[in-house]
Amino acid sequence: MPSNRLPLGALPARFRRMRLLVVGCGDVGQRVLRQLGGRMRVLALTSSPERVPALRAAGAVPLVGDLDRPATLRRLAGLAPRVLHLAPPPRESGAGGDRDTRTRALLQALARSGAVAAPDVLVYGSTTGVYGDCGGDWIDETRPVAPATARGRRRVDAERAVREAGARGLRASILRIPGIYAPDRPAGTPRERLLRGTPALRTEDDVYTNHIHADDLARACIAALWRGKAQRVYHASDDTQLRMGEYFDLAADLFGLPRPPRLSRAEAAAQLSPMQMSFMSESRRLRNQRLKQELRVRLAWPDVARGLQGSAS
Repeated sequence: MPSNRLPLGALPARFRRMRLLVVGCGDVGQRVLRQLGGRMRVLALTSSPERVPALRAAGAVPLVGDLDRPATLRRLAGLAPRVLHLAPPPRESGAGGDRDTRTRALLQALARSGAVAAPDVLVYGSTTGVYGDCGGDWIDETRPVAPATARGRRRVDAERAVREAGARGLRASILRIPGIYAPDRPAGTPRERLLRGTPALRTEDDVYTNHIHADDLARACIAALWRGKAQRVYHASDDTQLRMGEYFDLAADLFGLPRPPRLSRAEAAAQLSPMQMSFMSESRRLRNQRLKQELRVRLAWPDVARGLQGSAS
């Protein structure tokens, strides 16, 4: 069966570098750009024309398109053999309900008939919230999903759509991502929370929380683009084993700030928003062997104590 991909020599020189399409090129996407260091021609989809100069300055070729307006995505088909999808689902107030209409619109655009070539590889950045509460158990990627929130259910829908695309020949990999932090990331440390004096749960009510440094997550994204297995899920998580309150205590000590007050779950529910309480209602510890063994990611920041050090000076 003949290939529908143009031979490399038939393309102008500026198109001969391997092309990567990044959808959702925010903080992590731009870290991917920096780590690639010009080794790939990166096209970045943005729904905000005002972000075009910043993306161009970061080394990407900006493309203006809106995942909530599928008609604006028609030019994406055939642009790049590899796609990194980091865009979140619609907000809870959107019309999609428990469906991720954005991911489905993207996949439909990428597979549009008549394109020179469909992508070969897609890496989707999901969330560990698809598991719901695991009671603090250690879990690996075979754990059945059981999302307890609408945003978690939308992520499950997105994963399902990605898997369906994989069944049609696309090598699709899924990264399940916990809390992302970095001293140089907007709101990337608990400092502001600590300065506000936001309480944490007392130890007997507390939950295990999971983390990944934004630079290590960018490494995981790049590794998955090249080494990810078809229809495979990976935990993009570090080695930290801390309850949420312990994490805030650690950060407070590093920053020289007071530790947060500890409350019972009932007391916290009376003071915190439903969104904050939702994060305090799910407890799990993630095994990351696939990340290290299959993707061969070497974590530069294997735990939050070392990862937060740069912001403590």
